[in-house]
Amino acid sequence: MTVMTETAHGPWSATTRFRHDGTATVGNVSLMEIVHRFGTPLYVIDETDVRLRARAYRAALPSAEIAYAAKAFLCRAMASWLSSEGLSLDVCSAGELAVARSVGFPASKIIFHGNAKTPHELHLAVEQRVGRIVVDSVDEIHRLAALVPAGYRQKVLIRVIPDIEAGESAAVRTGGENQKFGLSVATGGAGDAVSRVLRQPRLQLVGLHCHLGSQITSVEPFERAARAMIEHLAGVWKTHGVALPQLDLGGGHGIAYRPGDSRLNLDAFAARVTDAVEERAAGLGLPVPRLTIEPGRAIAGTAGVTLYRVISVKKGLGHTYVAVDGGMSDNPRPALYGSRYEVKLIGRASHEGDREVTVVGHHCEAGDVIAEDVPLPADLHPGDVLAVAATGAYHHSMASTYNLTCRPPVVAVGQSKARLVVRRESLEDLTRRDVGL
Repeated sequence: MTVMTETAHGPWSATTRFRHDGTATVGNVSLMEIVHRFGTPLYVIDETDVRLRARAYRAALPSAEIAYAAKAFLCRAMASWLSSEGLSLDVCSAGELAVARSVGFPASKIIFHGNAKTPHELHLAVEQRVGRIVVDSVDEIHRLAALVPAGYRQKVLIRVIPDIEAGESAAVRTGGENQKFGLSVATGGAGDAVSRVLRQPRLQLVGLHCHLGSQITSVEPFERAARAMIEHLAGVWKTHGVALPQLDLGGGHGIAYRPGDSRLNLDAFAARVTDAVEERAAGLGLPVPRLTIEPGRAIAGTAGVTLYRVISVKKGLGHTYVAVDGGMSDNPRPALYGSRYEVKLIGRASHEGDREVTVVGHHCEAGDVIAEDVPLPADLHPGDVLAVAATGAYHHSMASTYNLTCRPPVVAVGQSKARLVVRRESLEDLTRRDVGL
């Protein structure tokens, strides 16, 4: 008898497949086999999916620079994949820089971000000769200029507040006046920064930068930002006679976390934003700058799946709670943003109908919820394995050791093989940093 296969759609990676007998695979590798080898909880990353999405961005925007936002998810393997795909890298800490450089990621293709870079981070960025540093305050300009050695000019971008906000929640909207990022045009801060950088002989201003927010699924805010930023570039040209050659529009491109969710249409984004830049530049008599786009979640998010083992099933007055061996320490997004997820039972078939359950973690915290009111088989029991979709971005990177819980490993699947790329944290790791009384 032929076993029917379901091709995964929506929030699952390009190579994820589900069979009606309960078998689930990523890249032709059984997820249950991965569970048996590496235990639970664990993150699985589909290398093929990452590469396909990187290539999709390069194809949609062939004249633009695609700089992956490392904060979404970074490890040495990920940095190597992105480098081989020809992407640049956007980092925002000394740690992200160190990981990238440890695998030979070209420093010239690294952009260093951060609203409050420490003196040590600025020193490392200059020492490593990163391609560009994004200036986020006037104080940073003088601090940075003092670190640049004689005979060298550090390329910089200035982060400007476009006063356009977008994103799934207020916590991730970064394009407005009332938050910590960027320099205000309205107060004159952005203009002052431009003047100060242009007066620094060891700094080279190459462009402007903005970032609207995260998990944005509509093209319209990006179009407005593109037009606004071209006007700011025209203002620099008019005031200083300098046509800056680069415009970085940041990232924040949204993905689907559940079937039916909206996601940013890449082709529409590429066409409409490119047209907006070219038309506005032509209207102002400005040379068209080269675009930089910084997708993070849109490349890593759908590539990830998290696997958990069911610990208990508890029926309450209003909810049935399915507790698993992970939780908010490996996925804080539901607690932070109210995020929702698609969850599937894998490893066995069920002939029972679905019932709504709430999947919760093992932490001593009422807010430790992974997925609320999701349909799962009524015969779910301890020992079952659950797969949670679209966990490649802001899961491993935001993981903690809350309740002194060891962080899960990362297993990459590529070329029909699974391999460990980040090992599981051990109890010895937790105690090693504790130097005692």
